[in-house]
Amino acid sequence: MTTALQPQLPSQPVLRMRLAPRSGMPRPIDGAWWPRSYDLLAELPSLLAGLPRAWGQITSVTVNGAVWSEAPGRMLVFNQVVRLHRALAASAPHTIVLLTPGRGRWDLLVVPPDTAEKAAEPLMAAAAAAAGDQG
Repeated sequence: MTTALQPQLPSQPVLRMRLAPRSGMPRPIDGAWWPRSYDLLAELPSLLAGLPRAWGQITSVTVNGAVWSEAPGRMLVFNQVVRLHRALAASAPHTIVLLTPGRGRWDLLVVPPDTAEKAAEPLMAAAAAAAGDQG
């Protein structure tokens, strides 16, 4: 009898995200995300899958339209419609805004995909630092 080897399933890349500790105080940035590309349709599902359950179902996402690739006005992620908005505001060009009705808004720093790991790690750590630890 021969034994057939099971083909290895492609592994999902590790989500590169750091979130700030929960606190009662509002924060300007709730953490950092380091996507592998600016293709929102490819990157958004893994981001949403890695968010804390306490954040609820994200229904709206806003990104900088000057940097992210074109995307439709909405997409289906895990059987949930997520509305996609593209802002051109220069006030926060490297952020992604996530909204959940009745639960809140979360702003994540977006570390550019082509950033070297040596430079990305300190950026992510600083964005996820506790509010009292920020200088």
